[in-house]
Amino acid sequence: MSMPGFNLQPLLEGKLVRLRPLLAADFESLFAVSSDPLVWEQHPERTRYQRDVFQGFFQGAMESKGALLAFDSISGEVIGTSRFTGLDVPNARIEVGYTFLARRCWGKGYNTELKKLMLGHAFQYVNEVYFYIGENNVRSRRAIEKIGAQFIERLERQPKE
Repeated sequence: MSMPGFNLQPLLEGKLVRLRPLLAADFESLFAVSSDPLVWEQHPERTRYQRDVFQGFFQGAMESKGALLAFDSISGEVIGTSRFTGLDVPNARIEVGYTFLARRCWGKGYNTELKKLMLGHAFQYVNEVYFYIGENNVRSRRAIEKIGAQFIERLERQPKE
C-alpha cells in the first residue's frame, strides 16, 4: 500500500541523528550495535542480540521497505535503526517502530530527535502515527512520552521480525 508522495525511506538529518534507507550491506554494522544484550533487556524479544535472531529481524526490516539506518550526525558512526511500517492509506495513518539505539545514545536526546525527524516527515502525509511498544519496555514508553505521545490502548500483538 502506498500513499502518493510518502517516501517510507527518506533521508532525514538533525543535530544528533542522520537517517537513510537501510541496505543489505548494513547488516554487520547494525548487528554490532544490536549485539549488546542490554539493548534488548526490556524488549519482548530479549534474544535479539544473538546473530541468528537478529538475522530474522534484519530480514524483516529489509522486506518492510520502510527501515532506516541511524547514524551519529557528528561521528558518522552507526547507532541503530527505526522504521515506518503499517501504512494505512484509507485512514491516513502509519506506525513508527522497531527502533533501537546503541546504549551510548540513551538519555542523550538521540531517540527524541530520531522520533521527531520521523514524525515531522510522516505528518506531511498522514494524520496519525502509532507506536507499538512492549508492555514491559519502560525505557521506550518514557521516550515516546517525552515527545508528547499518549497511551491509547493495550493490544495483544504477535511480534513481527
